[in-house]
Amino acid sequence: MAAQRTGERWITRGVLGIVLATFLSDFGHEMATATLPMYLVAVGATAAALGFIEGLADLLYSLSKFAGGWVGHHVRKKRPLATAGFVVTALGTAAIALTQSVAAMASARSAAWVGRGFRGPLRDFMLADEVEPRYFGRAYGVERAADMLGAVAGPLVAALLIWQGVDFRTVILLSIIPATLAAASFFSMTRDRRAAAASGPAAKPASGRLPRKFWLFTAGVGIFGVGDFSRTFLIFLAAAAFGEASGSAPGAVSLAVLLYAAHNVISALAAYPAGWLGDRRPKVHVLIFGYALGVATNVMLAFSFGLVGLLVGAIALSGIYIAIQETIEKAAVAEMLPQDQRSLGLGVLATANAVGDMISSIGVGLLLAAGLTKGAFLVPAAFGAAGTLWMAAFAHRLRPVAA
Repeated sequence: MAAQRTGERWITRGVLGIVLATFLSDFGHEMATATLPMYLVAVGATAAALGFIEGLADLLYSLSKFAGGWVGHHVRKKRPLATAGFVVTALGTAAIALTQSVAAMASARSAAWVGRGFRGPLRDFMLADEVEPRYFGRAYGVERAADMLGAVAGPLVAALLIWQGVDFRTVILLSIIPATLAAASFFSMTRDRRAAAASGPAAKPASGRLPRKFWLFTAGVGIFGVGDFSRTFLIFLAAAAFGEASGSAPGAVSLAVLLYAAHNVISALAAYPAGWLGDRRPKVHVLIFGYALGVATNVMLAFSFGLVGLLVGAIALSGIYIAIQETIEKAAVAEMLPQDQRSLGLGVLATANAVGDMISSIGVGLLLAAGLTKGAFLVPAAFGAAGTLWMAAFAHRLRPVAA
């Protein structure tokens, strides 16, 4: 067990490797994400095109996350497969720069997200395997903070490059550098602890079905997820608010990207405290609070058109709720399930999130394109409220079934 292996020391070489790889991969991914809406505007695409690209990517993301969890449930050596996911993400993201066709961009973005999705449950399992259960919240909090810091560095570098006159295509292409370093860091600093401690063929999973409490929890995650659209739309909204509707104002582009970077700074600062609190309080209670903030965020976005101050406030609140959501959901599932079910459970959790994101991203894109600006965010707010109420209704039944 991790408790016997690490004692009071929970920041191991493996934890550091996962955290560094997460930071570098998101650095590269968010360089492209921050630039993609502007690149679409420059080639004449619309909000509906952004919704299509993000929605298709989310669909394949969800399937690949389930595949990663399922494969991880049946194989002992997870590190090589997770490393391959980092490599595919690097190549797919950079490939967006090689085309101006919406269909081709959607294909490249989807390939990147397949790699990103597949590696996720494998990486998350390996992180839980590095620490004692009492540190799950903090471990996932640090990992989420690294993810968000990468999501700060990426947009900041993108904004700087754009300000210096570097074209959008080149900015996206340069994302391959930190993304490749992420794969190298993960492969060189982590190891499969269970594989190192065992010999012989991989054992069959110790248990059959995931417990009912897990499915109750995941249902709430899925309902909330239908209101949890891609954060790329925050850049789109900010660019519109600052007058960047035609792609002709480089300064406005930089302001939109910098505002998105500020969103990720807030999220990075909130992630570890959220995990720390989740290690000391019932995780579902912390998650309910985060979900409620998500509902408030979407309501604010619905009424933010023409009100830059309200938009900025909504983006800041989004950073807080995203940190709570992403940290506590993973920590709760890792705590809820025995070790031999965690890879599969984390894959199912990630799939529920990705399916919700896909539905929400497509819906928001279509509603914005149709001019239904309030409805584009009030509908997600309604689903978010339903997910919050679901978690509250079943909170007393969502205690961990394994330590």
